[in-house]
Amino acid sequence: MKFVISSSDLLSHLQAISRAIASKSQYPVLDCFLFDLNGSTLSITASDLEVTMITTLDAESAEGDGKVALPSRMLLEILKKLPEQPLTFEIDMESLTVDIVSEKGKYNFMGQPGEDYPEVSKIDEEKSSGLQVSASLLLTGISKTLFATADDELRPVMNGILFEFSPENLRFVASDSHKLVRYQRNDAKSDFEASFILPKKPAGLLKNVLPREEGEVKIEFDDKNAFFILPNYKMVCRLVEGNYPSYSAVIPQENPNKAIVDRVDLANTLGRVSIFSNQASNLVKLHLVSDEIVVSAQDIDFSISGFEKVACQYEGDELEIGFKSDFFAEILDNLSSNDIVIEMSDPSRAAILVPFDKNEDEDELMLIMPMMVN
Repeated sequence: MKFVISSSDLLSHLQAISRAIASKSQYPVLDCFLFDLNGSTLSITASDLEVTMITTLDAESAEGDGKVALPSRMLLEILKKLPEQPLTFEIDMESLTVDIVSEKGKYNFMGQPGEDYPEVSKIDEEKSSGLQVSASLLLTGISKTLFATADDELRPVMNGILFEFSPENLRFVASDSHKLVRYQRNDAKSDFEASFILPKKPAGLLKNVLPREEGEVKIEFDDKNAFFILPNYKMVCRLVEGNYPSYSAVIPQENPNKAIVDRVDLANTLGRVSIFSNQASNLVKLHLVSDEIVVSAQDIDFSISGFEKVACQYEGDELEIGFKSDFFAEILDNLSSNDIVIEMSDPSRAAILVPFDKNEDEDELMLIMPMMVN
């Protein structure tokens, strides 16, 4: 088997799928990329059994077909340090010796049998559903929610993004019980009602690959696996089993106290004031009155404190509410509007943050649980 391929092209595709490979695997072949040459089309696979990434690219010239597993770390290290040039791969399919011939040198190592590589899961046609969404929409939905997923061994359903499909909209939801994000797109619909929970790792892989792609992404799923088919990549992953909690129940419906504030101004203020918060609690207080928010923090153990005023438009009762500064900062960083609305009912109930400038095609809501203020 022999083929010629661009070094930078190959590196770009390998880096995109390499994150699927686990840092430690009980199967040595899973430390490899599976190269599958069919005509002039080269398919490359990376997997950790839970998630599999496949990419395809065209070889400049090719002879013979076959499959071989090549060590991932060695390949990536070679390619990172090579300037752009055509590389010739010569593979003896019987001895599995591999020669990579560059313009100035030659690298020789051993591959592993391609037959040892695990097969990719197949969709259960009887239980499958499918639809197409744009790559940019899927990227936005994942980017808006991924930061709010949990790392909870006792409740694995919280460790992923909930995808909800309906004839009205497509909804992305994530929560770690301290914060919750619900991102809804009214310009993406399906002919059916269904849902699945996409684990954190494959969601991160998609977030990395989607900026490279344009056009439509085909999503197919059954009760165990989801398939994301992009123009140059394919991802197959095992879904999180179980039912997502009823997130709607924790979103307060009556929030008479509302503040409109510049998001960047508030985020920068929070960054400065939170330096003075207690390292254990990271508590910051927001004191809301008619035309300003006073953001304050203190650490009694070290006798330090700080406060700063932020201009706002506020309607409601005078209110003091506390938040964990890290969570509050994450939410402010992930809201897209210049001005945001903070909606509250009382200091013991969750606060809702939404964009002030709303797009009719999207509905973005972020929720943060308060902390007790002494």
